[in-house]
Amino acid sequence: MLDRESTMGMFDMPSGYPPDDPSALRRTLHGLRHAASVLSESKIALAGAVIVMFWILAALLAPLAAPFDPNEIDYDALGQHLPDQNHWLGTDKLGRDLLSRIMWGARVVLTVAPLAVLSAYLAGIALGAVAGYYGGWVDLVISRISDIILSFPVLVLYIIMMVALGPSALNIVFAVTISSSPSIGRIIRGLILELKTQEYRMAAQMRGESSLYIILVELLPNARGPLITDACLRMGWVIISIGVLGFLGLGLPPPDPDWGSMIKDGSQVMITWPHIALVPAVAISSLVVGFNLFADGIREILQRD
Repeated sequence: MLDRESTMGMFDMPSGYPPDDPSALRRTLHGLRHAASVLSESKIALAGAVIVMFWILAALLAPLAAPFDPNEIDYDALGQHLPDQNHWLGTDKLGRDLLSRIMWGARVVLTVAPLAVLSAYLAGIALGAVAGYYGGWVDLVISRISDIILSFPVLVLYIIMMVALGPSALNIVFAVTISSSPSIGRIIRGLILELKTQEYRMAAQMRGESSLYIILVELLPNARGPLITDACLRMGWVIISIGVLGFLGLGLPPPDPDWGSMIKDGSQVMITWPHIALVPAVAISSLVVGFNLFADGIREILQRD
């Protein structure tokens, strides 16, 4: 049974937060220390957080730390490909620096994927909360529409929408939102059905609180633990999907440094220069593993409590 203590305890700010010092830096450091103390309870979560933070730092530092412009062609390195003192990971078939393209590609992935997941969650929460709280014909209509969308394989639905709309970051976000919001709505609906039987919901209703207030303030915050876990797992799936779309030529339009399209380009010379495809493949795999480990660790922390 989900209740206020079991689902909120690990994600509440400590007592006395924010600190008396009004400095934004002090408040940020205080929050980071609290987050670190929570993550330290699970080595799995900590390992996942380290991997994800590595890629976040690589993305943030790309404009400063990337040795070359990601689309700059080094004509002296054409046909060379192997790592050297100028190109630490080598170059692709067009003579572009792989390290630079990997770092700038991380910026693309860690911008598009979170936006897509956030958009899908906003739509899914709206659908699931309304269906679970009101029930009746509202629940029936939303559930049937969700069933229709979920009857399509997710990747096939992505491909259909991207072919129809054209490759772009905005269209990827739209495709993920349409494809993922019904399954998120199913999760939210189940949680709301359980949580709305709790006493604090009934107390809020007796106080005369509106349905919107009860959903947003009394019910959804108590479901944050399972939702954080699901969001991390969904991030991994969306990152893989972005890579697949890029490999199929349906991701970001060239010459943007899309990890999926980098794998496709490298696959054409896989026998002679395998690292051109393996480097972006390892980047996708490691980032997905990071989010999955983080999700498993959060689940472990919640079960422990």
